[in-house]
Amino acid sequence: MKCIDKIPIYCCVILSAVSLCTGCKGKTEPIIAEYEHENYNRNLYEGRLYAEDLCVSSGNVEIEGFAGDVSLHAAALFDVNKCQVDYAYNMHEKLYPASTTKILTALVALKSCSVDEVVTVSASAAAASFPADASVCGLREGDRLTMGALLYGLLLESGNDNAAAIAEYVGGDIEGFAAMMNAQAKELRAVNTNFTTPHGLHDENHYTTAYDLYLIFNECIKYEEFVNIIRVSSYTADITDAGGTVRQENWEPTSFYARGEAELPHGASVIGGKTGYTGEAGNCLVLLNQDNGGNSYISIVMGADSKPLLYEDMSAIINQIPNIQ
Repeated sequence: MKCIDKIPIYCCVILSAVSLCTGCKGKTEPIIAEYEHENYNRNLYEGRLYAEDLCVSSGNVEIEGFAGDVSLHAAALFDVNKCQVDYAYNMHEKLYPASTTKILTALVALKSCSVDEVVTVSASAAAASFPADASVCGLREGDRLTMGALLYGLLLESGNDNAAAIAEYVGGDIEGFAAMMNAQAKELRAVNTNFTTPHGLHDENHYTTAYDLYLIFNECIKYEEFVNIIRVSSYTADITDAGGTVRQENWEPTSFYARGEAELPHGASVIGGKTGYTGEAGNCLVLLNQDNGGNSYISIVMGADSKPLLYEDMSAIINQIPNIQ
């Protein structure tokens, strides 16, 4: 007899036992109904609850009278307070994220350790270990600085060296930290994400979507430390080198909005965010914005052909906020 053939027999035994325990056939159905209510309906209810505070859409979402720029790889606008997708273009398409990867790097670090913990930079995490054209904060082997300082350099100056130092400290090595990043992504239901590095330098197996970036960034802005970092105009880090000498490094945001190199949108105030660029990914930007009523919005652009176009498109999307009902 196959195992599946035994199921009806087992069910009969269980029902008989329940009936005998109650001493009456009439009490069997209420007991089973109560068990189902406690053990089955509860899971379904929790499943529905999970999405109640998230923006959800299965496809593109248009804004009336707004065409958008179809030359982009993807773009989206999320109303955090109303939990709705206001605009979406290709937001579930798997794309290279470049340095917007560092949003998840920051999240894993904030969840794993205190900003006051002191990190020692290894040779493999030092700036000298990266290509000459890579974005770095100037870390040297043997440098010691706090995790908080590393996060400022990671999110403002977009330091690949900071990303590596964080990864090695939190995850033991790059591979171990990447596993932590992917586990965190899955926990947030960012199921179309797979990261192989903490910095986002190109790897064909390193990808995400605009929607997954929203899920990750939306979790990040729940941390006061994260929002405090992305909103500042600069940060001066105290770094103790291998010989015990203290030096200072000044780090500034890479965003053209923060640098005054792009005209600010008028639809909402830009609080801060994270840029990204590689030749394969194009120009990417994830932002936290706030309207005059204090409502928060997350706006995302991925794959713009140039930095001027990136900010033109981002401003065009943010400027739609007052027009959305």
